[in-house]
Amino acid sequence: MNGQLSFVRRHLIPITLVAMSVCVYVGTALATGQHAQLTLAGVMGLLQRMIALGLVALGQNFVMLGGSIDLSVANLISVSAVLASYFMQGDTGNIGYAVVGVLLVAAAVGTVNGLLIARLGVSPLIATLGVGLVLQGVLTVAFTSLQGKVPQSYQALAYGSVAGVPIAVLILAAFALAAAFALTRTIAGARLFAVGGNADSARLAGIRTSGVLVGAHAMAGLMSGLAGLYLASWLGAGTPWVGRDGGYDLDSIAAVVIGGTLLAGGRGSISGTMAGVFVFATIDAVFNMLQIDSFLSQVLRGLIVVVAVGVYTFRSKGHVA
Repeated sequence: MNGQLSFVRRHLIPITLVAMSVCVYVGTALATGQHAQLTLAGVMGLLQRMIALGLVALGQNFVMLGGSIDLSVANLISVSAVLASYFMQGDTGNIGYAVVGVLLVAAAVGTVNGLLIARLGVSPLIATLGVGLVLQGVLTVAFTSLQGKVPQSYQALAYGSVAGVPIAVLILAAFALAAAFALTRTIAGARLFAVGGNADSARLAGIRTSGVLVGAHAMAGLMSGLAGLYLASWLGAGTPWVGRDGGYDLDSIAAVVIGGTLLAGGRGSISGTMAGVFVFATIDAVFNMLQIDSFLSQVLRGLIVVVAVGVYTFRSKGHVA
């Protein structure tokens, strides 16, 4: 019994978020008579709304735990999606090296972000915003020569399923479990928490804080690359606006903060972040069921971001690094 109570206390935020989201989702489905949303297919469709944002939020979680932030993720997603379709050119034989190439580029961009912040002392906001603008400029200039499509077999990533469960959902779950293990059961995870909690103390304890931050940003870049690969599979081709129009930069930050991670770093969890992503997926599904127009949808999502920052401000008053 004590163990169960301890588990509930440690995961109170994600449990509360998921419970509230489920109640709103089920209530809306019943109220609108859309009972199909409560079937296995409907629930899997809800979970599939989490994939792209979930992958990005996992990477953003690593960065924010270290006391940093990444505003380049949206444009990096677009770059990754465009490069994926350009490298593949509709040829199944190109899938392997295209995936590897995209992930290497994405990790390299994340590493550049980390070096600018950790080694040159550039503000995370300025560094990642600047890198994001560079990526956006490259897309704008080079898009006419970066056209292509992904082969039909590659679209199994977005549309395939195993025993009724989408492959992409299984992939997200696997990455979430791996991220949770890395943060709670490895030395690297402990060092990341230490750097985010108090960088000076971590440095005095012999931790290479710059290396930890660079690694966290490289992970954020890698996860953004994976999100771009997924969206390329979903759309059948990469588009230069898929990341920016998706709002993955602010939404990923909001999801991480809603899930209990401090913007100042040093405290947070993967379960909380996934619960935050589930909140956004539920909001999208509810908007669709209620047939709310896209403009109002964006307004309400913006309010969620504001509330998330407000919740962070309230919590951080009592946080002592």
